[in-house]
Amino acid sequence: MSFFRLKKVLITGGLGFIGSNLARRLTALGADVTIVDSMIPGYGGNLFNIAGIRDRVNVNISDIRDPHSMKYLVQRQDYIFNLAGQVSHIDSMADPITDLDINCRAQLSLLEACRHNNPRTKIVYAGTRQVYGRPKYLPVDEQHPIAPTDVNGINKIVAEWYHTLFYKVYGLRTSCLRLTNVYGPRQLLKHNRQGFIGWFIRQAIDGEEIQLFGTGQQLRDLNFVEDVIDAFLVAAEKEEADGQVFGLGHPEPVSLLQLAQLLLEITGRGSYRLVPFPPERAKIDIGDVYGDYSKIQKTLGWEPKVGLREGLSLTVEYYKRFKRDYWA
Repeated sequence: MSFFRLKKVLITGGLGFIGSNLARRLTALGADVTIVDSMIPGYGGNLFNIAGIRDRVNVNISDIRDPHSMKYLVQRQDYIFNLAGQVSHIDSMADPITDLDINCRAQLSLLEACRHNNPRTKIVYAGTRQVYGRPKYLPVDEQHPIAPTDVNGINKIVAEWYHTLFYKVYGLRTSCLRLTNVYGPRQLLKHNRQGFIGWFIRQAIDGEEIQLFGTGQQLRDLNFVEDVIDAFLVAAEKEEADGQVFGLGHPEPVSLLQLAQLLLEITGRGSYRLVPFPPERAKIDIGDVYGDYSKIQKTLGWEPKVGLREGLSLTVEYYKRFKRDYWA
């Protein structure tokens, strides 16, 4: 019998990329799933992401910044997967106050709502490896110095610290995952402000030119979304994850140039070109970065299973089928 069968689960940001894939998996496992999403234009919420399970989940269109709705929604939830956030590094620099409001203040408000209204719940927070900034060594692990290069990274690490503080001081069961580059079906592809991978996939499918900044040799590791869902579920299930921070990663980092070439091979379309870094992106670029996931591997038994070619092939096939539901 599934561990999550009949468990009450709340997913913030549940109509977005990772949240909707998580909702689909939990529904299949027999959980009673409630999704909360603000549906802010350009942030990734998409009702098509829950096509086929719409009648099996509870959907609440609400903003995590609203303390009154969150006070109600967290009640009686066995597990809360906290994925709501502003994830664009470019947007965080252009509008830092909104990023602060969503990624920092609202996170504290959610934790307070849980502390006062449901202190027995388990919360798994979606953090980011962006908090490390420009790596001082590779692969980056949980002991790497924290040195964000943009507003988003600063607010995300503060939110992570709030989660761990509430565990230490109030006993609220929290666990934080520092995600790397996640890709797969149901990802936002309408614009290029939420990372390079989704935009590369869209351009390859459309047969357009992929522009690579600088030399294109910057190294990244990528996780297929289903592997990331596995990490969220095991972090929720196992007590060993309580109060802990785990970095994700993949054993085979690739250059952006290799990624573009692989996408063009899979789609059979498009081209690529090296271009100079735009000034606004050069200031927050972090160079090579890929993660050491040995802590979560040893503690919780998680490791990525999907190779890059397999994951990209599955992703491209999905968007070819449902292109009209994701293109602007």
